[in-house]
Amino acid sequence: MPDSSTKPGEDGLNDGSHVREDGENVRLFISDEPRDSGVDTLQLQPESRYNLCIWWIKVILWCFIIILILLIFAKWGVPFFFEKVLLPIMKWEATALGRPVLAIVLVASLAFFPVFLIPSGPSMWLAGMIFGYGIGFVIIMVGTTIGMTLTYLIGLLFREQIHQWLKRWPQKAEMIRLAGEGSWFHQFRVVALFRVSPFPYTIFNYAIVVTNMRFWPYICGSIAGMAPESFIYIYSGRLLRTLADVKYGKHHLTTVEIVYNIISFIVAIVAIVGFTIYAKRTLNDLKGSEIKGEAACSDRSNFEMDKFTSCKA
Repeated sequence: MPDSSTKPGEDGLNDGSHVREDGENVRLFISDEPRDSGVDTLQLQPESRYNLCIWWIKVILWCFIIILILLIFAKWGVPFFFEKVLLPIMKWEATALGRPVLAIVLVASLAFFPVFLIPSGPSMWLAGMIFGYGIGFVIIMVGTTIGMTLTYLIGLLFREQIHQWLKRWPQKAEMIRLAGEGSWFHQFRVVALFRVSPFPYTIFNYAIVVTNMRFWPYICGSIAGMAPESFIYIYSGRLLRTLADVKYGKHHLTTVEIVYNIISFIVAIVAIVGFTIYAKRTLNDLKGSEIKGEAACSDRSNFEMDKFTSCKA
């Protein structure tokens, strides 16, 4: 009997000691967790600082490389461009062709270059350089409108091939698909934003055919989006011609003209950056709202399915 009575006591003491030991172990384990997290935090801080330093070093190196390239271009590239490209074009324009024929040539180049994925920027520069803001703007808009129409109609013939090609870039394809959804005004707005954004002009002409984009919102949105870019090309062309006349001609800039050119150049740069940022931000917002809408629809459908199954049960 004593043995039997002492065993439960010993068992109780042993149980208590085990509980106490377990409690101490648990308490020690819990108290160690913040220490581990603190050590991890201390270890992460040097890593984050190191990554930040590496990022700033890369930014400084890229800035240095860009400045070096700009200085080299200003020293040797600009004179070479003026002497070997710009002056021959100006002489050819003055002697070889009349203005009506030259206008037809520029319209044809703006219309057919996008079909073969050739950039149309040089033709726009020439239109602004030779014809100025009025007639130059008309030439650019007529030529680009014909070019956008041709690429749209040709793209419809190769819609399946273009769709397979776009599968290599799913994110770009998702953004392009956004343009073909919604109402007439929604398609018009998205196309105009794409024309202002840095998305490649010639590629967008073909890629848009894989969506449900209608023709008239595509053309109207493209014209609205190309108008600011056309004025910037015309301005840059006029500026290049002015600089060429000053350097190699007998034209001398007055103080008012110098101030005007500097201010207009700054305004053009700010406009380009502003339009680009606004277009990219708006397109990202539209994409985010569409993703939220799809998630809400999926949640609603799941809720209705759960409700249906519960009622059926």
